[in-house]
Amino acid sequence: MFKTLLLTAALVASPALAARDDPDTQLRKALAGRIAGTPTDCISLPNTQSSQIIPGRAIIYRSGSRLYVNEPRSGAKSLHDDDILVTRVTGSQLCSIDTVNLIDRASQVQHGFVILGKFVPYSRPAKAN
Repeated sequence: MFKTLLLTAALVASPALAARDDPDTQLRKALAGRIAGTPTDCISLPNTQSSQIIPGRAIIYRSGSRLYVNEPRSGAKSLHDDDILVTRVTGSQLCSIDTVNLIDRASQVQHGFVILGKFVPYSRPAKAN
């Protein structure tokens, strides 16, 4: 009975897992229609509304209409799309020297951390008049 339930659960979950885009595709979709700007070392935390994890690859921070992509210098392979990001900063900026602890949402246990890299801004192009 247990083996049947386990197998059934695996079969039901398989289509959902197969439908998930790979990290490169997720990043490409998130940045569609945007143009990369000059990388910067820090972003303003008070202006940051949300973040999105690209598993194994990057963290996207939204600040107004601009997205900042951070591909960590270390630990990116530990990023999971359902992680809770915990950042301790001094001041009001998140910078490329900061670390972000990764907390598993289900167990509430830290399972890793990343060391941030530079933040690459992505904006929509100005509309022509």
